[in-house]
Amino acid sequence: MTGAKNITKAASIVGGATFLSRILGYIRDAVIAAFFGAGTYADVFFIAYRIPNFFRRLVGEGALTISFIPVFTEELTIGPRERAKTLASRTFTFFTIILAALTIAGIIFAEQIVEITAPGFAQNKLAITISLTKWMFPFLFFICLVALSMGVLNSLKHFTAPALSPVWFNLSMIGSTIFLIPFFKQPVYALAFGVVFGGILQFLYQLPYLKRYDMFPRLDFSFNDSAIKKIVLLMLPATLATGVSQINILITNRFASGLKEGSISYLYYADRIVELPMGVFVLAVATAVLPSMSEYAIKKDWSGFKESLSFAIRLVTFITIPATIGLLVLGGPIVTMLFQRGAFGHEATQGTVYALYFFSIGLAAFGGGRILISAFYSLKDTVTPVKIGCIAVVANILFCFLLISPLKHGGLALATSLSSIVNLLLLFLILRKRLGGIGGRKILNSAVKVVVSSIPMGISVYAISLLADWSDGGITILRLLVLSLAISLGVLCYLLFARLFKSPEMAFLTDMLMERWGKPL
Repeated sequence: MTGAKNITKAASIVGGATFLSRILGYIRDAVIAAFFGAGTYADVFFIAYRIPNFFRRLVGEGALTISFIPVFTEELTIGPRERAKTLASRTFTFFTIILAALTIAGIIFAEQIVEITAPGFAQNKLAITISLTKWMFPFLFFICLVALSMGVLNSLKHFTAPALSPVWFNLSMIGSTIFLIPFFKQPVYALAFGVVFGGILQFLYQLPYLKRYDMFPRLDFSFNDSAIKKIVLLMLPATLATGVSQINILITNRFASGLKEGSISYLYYADRIVELPMGVFVLAVATAVLPSMSEYAIKKDWSGFKESLSFAIRLVTFITIPATIGLLVLGGPIVTMLFQRGAFGHEATQGTVYALYFFSIGLAAFGGGRILISAFYSLKDTVTPVKIGCIAVVANILFCFLLISPLKHGGLALATSLSSIVNLLLLFLILRKRLGGIGGRKILNSAVKVVVSSIPMGISVYAISLLADWSDGGITILRLLVLSLAISLGVLCYLLFARLFKSPEMAFLTDMLMERWGKPL
């Protein structure tokens, strides 16, 4: 099987499993929206949850995973398996200590962190946000161990269990919101309990799979290991580079805390919708391509490395561009169907859709940047992404200052998108220069065909959406049918035009399906 087919197969496994967890994630968000809407308690919970979640994505799914996989893959590739097993145990032991210390520090300094994150909150909102943050910080400990477990399993080319892991978190959140609210004086604390318990469930779920692959961690305090040092050296600068989008979200929330009540919630719900194509496909491709690129880099097969990178970028473009158009056209119907019920009214829907439009603009840049960062870490270069990350963060702050006044929370969403575009362009130019080209012409040619194929899709989707009235909330049979029809026919229309224009990615996926099922399309 070629490198491209390996990436596609792995991405399809991750994407399929992630799709299930995302569906539950939207049910979770719909339940939260119905109980808490976009008011005071929703705002304070999202700020409090963002803090440990920020460190989780920065340390766990970001720097730790991306720094660990190339080193662990190298041990698997050129050394005995027992050596890789020892490295896994030492890494687990080392980071268990680090994460415990970080969690305790987060609880102790929760007040200072919240005051920096949400300076615009009134004193009563500030107090409950601090309390919720202390409750939820242990989530960081468990979820980062989950990320490390995922790194081990992904390096062994096992993608299903890690991708299904969030299902347990979502079930915990849904159950806590529905069943535990009556047991808390302040209902929002039921959400905090669900967060922590969900993190514990995710970690426990990984352990049987680690045991199956004979990688079950044991205590090993031999930290004077060159591989451990290599991981740490890769990880320290990687913390900023992989967390550009998360840092930007915190910056956005800091600005939003001074806007009208509900602005933080609007941004959260809109971001969650944008994360659907990101989580189901972009992160799936990034997860699948990292081990492959790491192997090519170790073997110094630069032709294979560049082809894998180019293919990953083209696959991401093939999805994110039509997804952007789809979100712009169907933003209102999607938000109405997902969230508008209970405490989440029409005003909240309008505020969320407004933010969603501006977030959607940066979808392709979010995805492309994630792939390029993976490429740099496959090359064990962490310095360059850090420099670019710093530039992107500064750009986001400047855009926030410029856009918040005329566009309110929509301006903050647009600032995030624009800074992601800056990040993508700089990463691409530097990597292209370093590798002597990464198939830029092929990427551009593919992107043009994707854009042309997406336009008729957008027109047809919009026309179908007019068949239903979206002015009030709730799910009706008509709306469900119209939205399902719009999405289904939109996808079909896009794929037909992509094939008509001979999109390389469409041709590749067609060949894959024909090879797998033995049927012509």
